[in-house]
Amino acid sequence: MTKTRLEAFSDGVIAIIITIMVLELKVPHGESFRDFIPLLPIFVSYVLSFVNIAIYWGNHHHLLHTVKSVNTKIIWSNTHLLFWLSLTPFGTAYMGENHFSANSVILYAFLQMMNGVAYYILLKSITSSSSHDSSMTDILRKQTSKGVFSLFAYVTAIGAAFLNPMISGILFVMVSVMWVMPDRNIERQLRGGGE
Repeated sequence: MTKTRLEAFSDGVIAIIITIMVLELKVPHGESFRDFIPLLPIFVSYVLSFVNIAIYWGNHHHLLHTVKSVNTKIIWSNTHLLFWLSLTPFGTAYMGENHFSANSVILYAFLQMMNGVAYYILLKSITSSSSHDSSMTDILRKQTSKGVFSLFAYVTAIGAAFLNPMISGILFVMVSVMWVMPDRNIERQLRGGGE
């Protein structure tokens, strides 16, 4: 099966996720800039989640360039990833509305951890597939170390939220910075391979 429909479906779901998140940003009740202050936690959680969803989209885009076709395992692994990503607006709204309380940060960290686990499962489904570009195998294996660090950071963020949710926030930003640029080795390999 070609990967075109999988890419289109994934892009559509991710676009809807971002749209749902932005709908949580409500207009303040008043004309003063002070009326925006209560909305600041909601806006900060939106920005964090928007960046995270954009990072997943970019890395997902690169990842799908490593396969020529998809099989049932890849389709369901991708759907599993989209399921966890689709819960991001809920975690974002809950964290913003509750001003980064410990419980809301724990839930958000858990959802981000599950996004990472689901991405890893998709990565493994692709690398175990006969349709992936075998020249990409080593490149894709290197993403595993970033994934393990991300998982460790999210588990730490869950524990840190009990002490100080700000520590969890720092860990969220660290993981985002680490993944913000998709693996350039994939781009180099594709260019070298004539694509």
